[in-house]
Amino acid sequence: MKTELNYINFSYQTNSQKEYHIPLSYQLFGQELFTAPIILVTHALTGNSNVSGEKGWWKQLIGKNQIIDTDKYTVLCFNIPGNGYDDFLIDEYEDFTPSDIANIFLKGLETLNIQNLYAIIGGSLGGGIGWEMLAKRPQLAEIFIPIACDFKTHDWLHAQCLVQKFLLNSNDEPLQKARVHAMLCYRTPQSLNDRFQTQYNQQKKRLESEDWLIYHGNALSERFSLKAYKLMNHLLMNINTEEKMLEKIDARMHMISVDSDLFFPASEIRMCFERLKEKKDNVFYHEIQSIHGHDAFLMEYEQLNNIIKHIL
Repeated sequence: MKTELNYINFSYQTNSQKEYHIPLSYQLFGQELFTAPIILVTHALTGNSNVSGEKGWWKQLIGKNQIIDTDKYTVLCFNIPGNGYDDFLIDEYEDFTPSDIANIFLKGLETLNIQNLYAIIGGSLGGGIGWEMLAKRPQLAEIFIPIACDFKTHDWLHAQCLVQKFLLNSNDEPLQKARVHAMLCYRTPQSLNDRFQTQYNQQKKRLESEDWLIYHGNALSERFSLKAYKLMNHLLMNINTEEKMLEKIDARMHMISVDSDLFFPASEIRMCFERLKEKKDNVFYHEIQSIHGHDAFLMEYEQLNNIIKHIL
């Protein structure tokens, strides 16, 4: 299993006509390239290319004897340029859109001589980038599994990203405060209320829920950079796949929503499914039941694994 960080270097002109040198980094898991079906994983906002193995953020889904079995598949994951996992950061983050990231990933596949994929799977922002890729290359993949995401950023999500932008541009602990706000979007009132039950931490003189939020704010600031967070929030704010191109996608599409998602509500994903179903036969809808909201795609592994088991 190859897990080291690999690089593809090339020049790229953004849709905003800015020139960049892109050191596109990626990791491979499982079988050698071109010896097995290839699954491309597109990562979420604070994710990275390390999707499997001991420290893999999706190791409950991808690995030996997992649903995405690395004995059966080649798993490829690119880092979104500027996410900082490979130490590459972007100062002028507004030069880039999810469409640019899709173009960059397609360029990476071309450089690796990968003409077709067995599947593209991605959650949240990663799924949005997947939509953009397939709108540009409708015949790229046999299967597309967007999880807890839609083909565009709707008004509610845009508004939450705007609050994130305000917090990230403040002077006092911007990353920590943005993360605290984000956690309240990733989870639901029921999730927090059921977990913490207004318990008070006498030693720290604050609610356990407050302590949990502060912990997550500080933990992210230790492993993630402010520049990277600004870029990723900007990308999440601007998913805008051309809707008329969706029906041209050849891939068998399996949209997976979370019934309690506050970021990408299940009702919006279901609406997209119903519109596409009128024009295509190979479109399917699945729903995770959870009190935990958007983050359920990283928590409800029994349900997610059961859904994906019947797709691949």
